[in-house]
Amino acid sequence: MKNQILEILRNNSRISDEEIAVMVGATPEAVKAAIKELEENGIIIGYNTVIDWEKTENEIVTAYIEVKVTPQRGQGFDKVAERIYQFPQVSACSLMSGGFDLFVVVEGKTMKEVALFVAEKLAPIESVLSCATHFVLKKYKDNGVVFNRIQKDEREAVIL
Repeated sequence: MKNQILEILRNNSRISDEEIAVMVGATPEAVKAAIKELEENGIIIGYNTVIDWEKTENEIVTAYIEVKVTPQRGQGFDKVAERIYQFPQVSACSLMSGGFDLFVVVEGKTMKEVALFVAEKLAPIESVLSCATHFVLKKYKDNGVVFNRIQKDEREAVIL
């Protein structure tokens, strides 16, 4: 039941306990208790809202940054990643395979603001060897949500 609840909440974190209960064949009380346990065990660690910033007055620039680092002795990549994700401009930070070590998502008000963050805060970190910055020009899908989905008119034309 818990895995079912997690999948449901992953797709819609605003769904009620009652609706989840119907979907998983349990009581609302059992669902509420399961969610509380998942939160207490650190399995559910937050609830997010996906926002299409292009439709607001707030302009947000997002950059995906690939970072090559030297792992620290006895702590690997964790200490470097922790230093990077502490910055408020960083919305995500992940260890990755391939040509780079860390994948960092940075948000700012302008491209210049993001570029200055990379040049003045990220690149100078002692363990950082190099950065490759990619600016997001348009989002089509984020966190499983499709942006600007074109609604098809399924009505049939009536000719009189």
